[in-house]
Amino acid sequence: MKNVAIIISSPPHGNAKGREALDAALALSAINHISVIFINSGIFHLLTNQSPEQILMRDYIATFNMLELYDIEDVYVDQSSLKAEHLTDITLNIPTQIIDRSTLNQLLAKQDMILRF
Repeated sequence: MKNVAIIISSPPHGNAKGREALDAALALSAINHISVIFINSGIFHLLTNQSPEQILMRDYIATFNMLELYDIEDVYVDQSSLKAEHLTDITLNIPTQIIDRSTLNQLLAKQDMILRF
């Protein structure tokens, strides 16, 4: 079993990176310990009440609730990314742990593999 970090740093709509990250996390969770980390524009995956159908995109954001069903409990959000976007006082759509950059760097140092989307 390997420790695999999946970093989601791309915005949720306009590309398939978020959906690909979610698919990778779910697929790899069967034989690996997965940590999912939202940083930079990736934090927008965690906002509630999105309407991607208005820009003709599929709504896959609710599928992030599957992380818990696949026993992926290590889900982190970069505190400085939330602050940069003035999102520190909002409710996120899935359970997460908010971590600072120092903790993030320590977490990444313990990983066998890091995938960035």
